[in-house]
Amino acid sequence: MLDLEKAELEALYWELHQHPELGNQEYRTTERIEKELEKLGIQTYHVTETGVIGYLECKTGAEAVAFRADIDALPIAEETGASYASKVPGIMHACGHDFHTAALLGAARILSSKKEQLTKNLVFIFQPDEEGDGGAQRILESGILKKLQVKAVFGAHINPALPAGAIGIRYGRFYASACKFDVTVRGKGTHGAEPEKGTDALYAAARMCTEIKVLTGDYQGERAVATVGAFHGGNLRNIISDHADFLGIIRTDGPELRAEMEERLREIIERVNRETGTTSDAKIVDGYVGVTNHHRETELVEEVARKLLPPEKVIIEEESTMTTEDFGFYLQKYPGCYYHIGVGSEYPLHNSRMCPDMDALPMAAKFHVAVAEAWMHCLE
Repeated sequence: MLDLEKAELEALYWELHQHPELGNQEYRTTERIEKELEKLGIQTYHVTETGVIGYLECKTGAEAVAFRADIDALPIAEETGASYASKVPGIMHACGHDFHTAALLGAARILSSKKEQLTKNLVFIFQPDEEGDGGAQRILESGILKKLQVKAVFGAHINPALPAGAIGIRYGRFYASACKFDVTVRGKGTHGAEPEKGTDALYAAARMCTEIKVLTGDYQGERAVATVGAFHGGNLRNIISDHADFLGIIRTDGPELRAEMEERLREIIERVNRETGTTSDAKIVDGYVGVTNHHRETELVEEVARKLLPPEKVIIEEESTMTTEDFGFYLQKYPGCYYHIGVGSEYPLHNSRMCPDMDALPMAAKFHVAVAEAWMHCLE
């Protein structure tokens, strides 16, 4: 990209960063994306209330490759001190979705400029609500990708731990599968001096939480991480509580282990109830399915990276991550690959001081373009 184009791309990123919006509230963000796509002559479709799809038709009736960027922010107060810091109190793009969006718009700019040279069509997915209940499923359910003849889906996430401009590649299982649980424990309240006259819900809930935590571990080479993130119970120091509730999430390397952990979770709750005399309401909901990259498409991404980048900037990631990501829903329906873009920040994702290295932004846009062109070449 020309220096002027790089400056424009950074300015777009700064604008997105200054105006973050939470999931399903990304109205300003969507309007800005549409404006940019329309300027490039790319057709747009509204999918969900705040999602937008860009369609670049290069050859009538041809198949298409899709690239996805998520667009929502987090309820975090920014502390980066950057000149382009968030102007919205208590909300920040601490997970890099503004970077993802700017990089994909940069790729759209490059690809639209060489439209006549391309043999297949392009779909640009700007997806809402990745941080919440997930927008990927709603995009898929709309049928828009089928309508536009999408045959593969690619996407990327920034990784602050990788050097700026590096590409992180993982074959197979990459991001965790997850289930969320909300548990309410009920007992019988009584004076703290007479525990025999009551049933201690807080004690039972604490036992459950302790045993759930022990589910974290290695299971024949696959990992599981159990987290209780919130616990509430009791009102006074000298009263046996008749209620307690806690919230948490279990993450695993794949859906099979997730199903096993869900069963163990139910067993813990039921057994503690029997032993303490409490009762419980447990809501256990399957979350994201996990990201499992397809081998052929991952090989393509690695080949592109080795052609474009020096060897030290091509990093094969040996371990999966226990973070979750709804991109996996696309990969259940279409072949594809999710890869990392290094942004060289000392602070991790979801940190109020996370600030990506801007030198990685034009590289990310170029890399998306190279992957798209390589995919088209493979089909010729």
